[in-house]
Amino acid sequence: MNKKTITVFTNGKETSEKTVKLLCSKLERSGVSVADKLSPDTDLIMCIGGDGTFLAAVHSFGFPQVPFVGINTGHLGFFQELFPSQIDSFIENYKMKKYHIQHLKTVKADITLADRAVSHVGLNEIIVKGRASNAIHLNISIGGSFIEYFSGDGILVATPAGSTAYNYSLGGSIVDPRLNLLQITPIAPMNTTAYRSFTSSLLLPSDLSLGVAPEFGDSSGIIICVDGTEYAYEKISHINIYFSKTVISLIRFESYDFWNKVKTKFLDGTAGRA
Repeated sequence: MNKKTITVFTNGKETSEKTVKLLCSKLERSGVSVADKLSPDTDLIMCIGGDGTFLAAVHSFGFPQVPFVGINTGHLGFFQELFPSQIDSFIENYKMKKYHIQHLKTVKADITLADRAVSHVGLNEIIVKGRASNAIHLNISIGGSFIEYFSGDGILVATPAGSTAYNYSLGGSIVDPRLNLLQITPIAPMNTTAYRSFTSSLLLPSDLSLGVAPEFGDSSGIIICVDGTEYAYEKISHINIYFSKTVISLIRFESYDFWNKVKTKFLDGTAGRA
């Protein structure tokens, strides 16, 4: 059997670095090779940190087909499967293949500018908002049909995986990752006699896309935020947001249950402590 190789990605914080040293020592003693860069021999990517570290790894490695698993040394740790105290059991279960693969869909935005076109892919969400906290005015369509003229701080389009992140803070719904739908959640929508916008989330099936056309010629510029990273654009004529074909894979062990994790992370008072 070929020797397994695990690539380790860390946020560089003191607690994480201590965990990395312990992890690498135990992996090497068990016959597993360790690397800090992605290579054709990589069987698994391990992220040491919190959910932000996991998202950073996904983007840094370019949404690879190699599966991920995380050790939580951060706070919430929704993506992170393990705690540092579980390294020994992880190695045993991994080598014996006592796990399953969870596939997470991603969301993509195709942005048409005056002189070019750009695209972004996100695992959690893509946000369209104004610069410097300015209100934004957007013509919204679904599946090519006009739906509303939105006014407010912006809109967030979340995958099921991202439904428990910023989307949840905005009052959006928690979605089981086994469902194939996108959630459109308004950010501070205006709802007055002058402006009328949806004030709750909209759910889209996987075969429909969201069309966004900025009003007023996008004179003040627009921010596209992808998993927490902001990109500023001017003269946007249209944005098309839809499910990407790119899929991220996570290793999950026998004890993993999505709804139990939701309960633990959001309802139990000790959630998120490593």
